[in-house]
Amino acid sequence: MTQSQPEITQEQLEAIAFVGNTLGPLFYHDPASGTTDALFEALGGINVSETAAAWPFAKEAESAEALGLIAVSLREVQDDKTALAEEFRRLFVGPARKAAAPWGSVYTDRESVIFGKTCLDLRDWMGEHGIEVVVKEKHEPEDHIGLMLMLAAWIATNRPELTREYLGLHLLTWAPHFLELMQQEAKHPFYQGLAQLTRATLVGAQEELALDVTVPRFFR
Repeated sequence: MTQSQPEITQEQLEAIAFVGNTLGPLFYHDPASGTTDALFEALGGINVSETAAAWPFAKEAESAEALGLIAVSLREVQDDKTALAEEFRRLFVGPARKAAAPWGSVYTDRESVIFGKTCLDLRDWMGEHGIEVVVKEKHEPEDHIGLMLMLAAWIATNRPELTREYLGLHLLTWAPHFLELMQQEAKHPFYQGLAQLTRATLVGAQEELALDVTVPRFFR
């Protein structure tokens, strides 16, 4: 931390943890699995204006627009998550070409491959600091947007001294670019809102925390 970068406050750390734990699972878990049912129920039942006013980092008008898309779409699907699951798979899973591949290396590696430089740099950094992440599949890349958001929450809670470095060197280098692409590619309003809300939150966090982020060249 340099003199020009103020220490992240406990309130800001708690906000990062909240954001990571709330949004990360929505990118990572298939809606059909049931894992995110409680989150879907909570988000579908929010008062949009009140939640937007309290949402951390993002500008209120943008968070209100995104939360409105999320809440209304979840109320419409209610107990039938088929459309959400289909869009989740189209965006992130395949088997066809993924509309919004969720791994950082796909965007920062010249060959647009998984397990590229972004993933390997993150893996090395985690190893250097003794951090492990439990992934769903044994060979799944660590630089999955959902995993990285949940890891941000874990770091903010358990290794707060590493929060600025993690966000500036690993998550914010590529995530806003990915989220902008995802928002353009998404056909379901829930995922349009999720991309918009997450991007607004991360960009707002970068500004509020005065994070120094070097944006790489993107190949997708």
